[in-house]
Amino acid sequence: MRRSGGVWLLSLALMMTSVWATAGAATIAPMSDKPSDILLVSEHWIRYTETDGTGLGWDLMREIFEPAGVKVEQRIEPYTRAVGLVQRGEADAWIAAYKGEVEGALYSKWHYDTDEIYTLGLASKPPPSLQTLGKYRLAWVRGYEYQHYLPNVMHFNEVARRDHIVPMLEYGRADLYIDAKPEMDFILAQTSDPQRYRLTYLTAIPLYLGFADTPRGHALRDLFDARMSDLVHSGKLRPIFTRWKHAYPFDSGDAQSRAGESH
Repeated sequence: MRRSGGVWLLSLALMMTSVWATAGAATIAPMSDKPSDILLVSEHWIRYTETDGTGLGWDLMREIFEPAGVKVEQRIEPYTRAVGLVQRGEADAWIAAYKGEVEGALYSKWHYDTDEIYTLGLASKPPPSLQTLGKYRLAWVRGYEYQHYLPNVMHFNEVARRDHIVPMLEYGRADLYIDAKPEMDFILAQTSDPQRYRLTYLTAIPLYLGFADTPRGHALRDLFDARMSDLVHSGKLRPIFTRWKHAYPFDSGDAQSRAGESH
């Protein structure tokens, strides 16, 4: 925040009046430039960004923005379309961005959550690790770009939907499917024999907001980072993660200790 300098006056009374006036202007001026709302766009993720406005992701966004006077408006779109809307300035930010994943967007300094990334494969096959991913034919949802965030990726295919993941594994069209834990749980819930499959934890990738590169986007990104700094240091976000039974992403060392965990 910019601060205006004071002017030394001969009279102490006049000097104090000048300082008070200047301080008031420095406090109020940035608020007049702050947007009163933010349009956030997200893919539909179960218990995270539901179409009815419920979910961990939406609760976090409301806690970050609304106490600062910015009303959260939400919109559900497929991931690649969500990113495109922000790049064109038709939305203010998209949810669950990986830092630097596309050009033409602004990224927050603070992450607000982490994506716990798992593989899904047949239990009869050896469990994978980050070091052995190059041995497998991988698949993930189009637009997720895991090849930029996971090491040793050699062979991969992108799928439009999650509907046919299990048959794809059964018929050998891919060795492993990669996605976040809630989506894996949903896929396994649709199978008649979940014991045939193995989930293996790979890593946790920080999640950011990707903002439009516009004056609104700059203002909203700066507000987001300021709010996140306050909320993380105060611990006020922890109860939201607890309520949704989701790991708190600001406890250091937890993710690293889980690498290679299978179940």
